[in-house]
Amino acid sequence: MRAGERGLPTTYEPETLAAYFGERPGAVARRLFQVFGTSFGYLSAVAWDAARGKLEESEVRRAAALRNTIVSLGPFFIKLGQALSIRPDILSPRAMVELQQLCDKVPSFPSDLAFATICEELGVDEVSDVFSEITPEPVAAASLGQVYRATLKDSGDIVAVKVQRPFVLETVSLDLHLARELGKLVRKLPDFVTERIDVVDLIDEFACRFYGELDYVVECENGIRVREEMKNLPRVLIPKNYPRWTTRRVHVAEWVEGEKLSQSTADDVADLVNLGVVTYLTQLLDSGFFHADPHPGNMLRAPDGRLVILDFGLMTEITDDQKYGMIEAIAHLIHRDYDRIGDDFVQLGFIPPGTDVKPIVPALARVFDAALAGGGAKGINFNDLSADLAEITFSFPFRIPPYFALVIRAIGVLEGIALVGNPGFAIVDEAYPYISRRLLTDQSPR
Repeated sequence: MRAGERGLPTTYEPETLAAYFGERPGAVARRLFQVFGTSFGYLSAVAWDAARGKLEESEVRRAAALRNTIVSLGPFFIKLGQALSIRPDILSPRAMVELQQLCDKVPSFPSDLAFATICEELGVDEVSDVFSEITPEPVAAASLGQVYRATLKDSGDIVAVKVQRPFVLETVSLDLHLARELGKLVRKLPDFVTERIDVVDLIDEFACRFYGELDYVVECENGIRVREEMKNLPRVLIPKNYPRWTTRRVHVAEWVEGEKLSQSTADDVADLVNLGVVTYLTQLLDSGFFHADPHPGNMLRAPDGRLVILDFGLMTEITDDQKYGMIEAIAHLIHRDYDRIGDDFVQLGFIPPGTDVKPIVPALARVFDAALAGGGAKGINFNDLSADLAEITFSFPFRIPPYFALVIRAIGVLEGIALVGNPGFAIVDEAYPYISRRLLTDQSPR
């Protein structure tokens, strides 16, 4: 472990972080100054709008400014913004739309630092000890790391080498610590916190997932597991991982040629989107190990027509109760049994136990009746439905469970890609055969 990281946990331990940064007040003060200086313009503009009573009128414009501010603040804030962009129980629908445009592409860092990291992590003197060839500059860069194309010396395999940015663990840990301390202060201000949101719990939930993305060994293990679970889907390509050459800050996986599915003009894109729906439903309702970061850059069309899925740093586990709860909710939706859907939402963790769901049922009925009109379930546009549900969740005591926020994001991305080439695409059309098979063949009494 590098000197700057000594004492920092590589898993999320808030008490350890508090002790670590409690001994480093200078680092805390410098970061607070940076954050305040970067966000001062945005906060001042919001305060001015509030003073004039124009918060709602300027919401979209301020949300766009918030997006730009977040990008300037670095990896933690970018990832937090992306996480909040799928939480209609926290943000208004307009703000969600703006934050969903967050892009984590950032300038690359110097390759000599990246190559030094490779040597340090793999315990070699030169990069050429492991790779017979490697691109002198990265082929892609994002908020947490950057990727090189290389050839393994021992096997000749062409691989993608992802190298973590210098000092990411330190900067992210400090930002998480500061955010959690701020959350503790907000906890003491009941006028600023609704009963459905605990800011500290929200930060802890986000941090546990985020720390997994900082450990490339976890990503490698996830990729190996998903590749094994998807082996019965021959048109789905999950890149091979190389655990021998993977450490916490260096990840080596099979290099895959392809074009972004969202930008492909091939005739089979619609078929590949349909395959993507089946793949994600298999993860969601069968294996229970769900790829939770399916943005357009993580789905490619290979030259041979296969669907390529990349990047398994962010995964979520789906329990049996959650799997069957979702299937039951779908059945109640198709039969327009909205009273039962209210109970389903309690079972799935959307609504706190003991909440009177009767006032919510009419609002659900209006939304789903509109979604199901004109052709039944096949007429549902998932993104439109999500927007309507977001309005409800922003008005009623809903809390979007972390696993379901990620499900919404995955399905929304798939539908968005499909609608570009086929405005008549209906994701329920593609999901219904799979769910029907599950209902007819599952051995569970439930």
